[in-house]
Amino acid sequence: MAAFLVAFFAMYRKVGKKMNNTGTLKKNYEFKNVLTKGKYYSGKYIDIYIQKNKKEINVIGIAVGTKIAKATKRNRIKRLIRENYRLLEPKIEVGNNILFLWKKKSSIENATFNNIKKDMENIFYHANLYK
Repeated sequence: MAAFLVAFFAMYRKVGKKMNNTGTLKKNYEFKNVLTKGKYYSGKYIDIYIQKNKKEINVIGIAVGTKIAKATKRNRIKRLIRENYRLLEPKIEVGNNILFLWKKKSSIENATFNNIKKDMENIFYHANLYK
């Protein structure tokens, strides 16, 4: 039975949806470049900086300040943001660097899937990123 479960979950991981048209911002200078040259949009819980790039993919970065919460809660917020972006990705135009910042004044208790989804949809609408 245990071998069956291991095989099942290994197969399930391969079938799972991925962000095919997305890269990640990793270096400090990449984050700074988007922060200084990108266009700023603000939501209730999330701030977003968007900068055009010359690639056929979107490149995203997610930053949550260390003073907001401990690591497990910060990682949960990052996972929620990443998952919401993954669901909205087919509707979004490609060729952008997108930096997500969790607002310091927003409490961790408000970090629900639906709150983040509404916030991202509203910001992407105002930024004219939908296809």
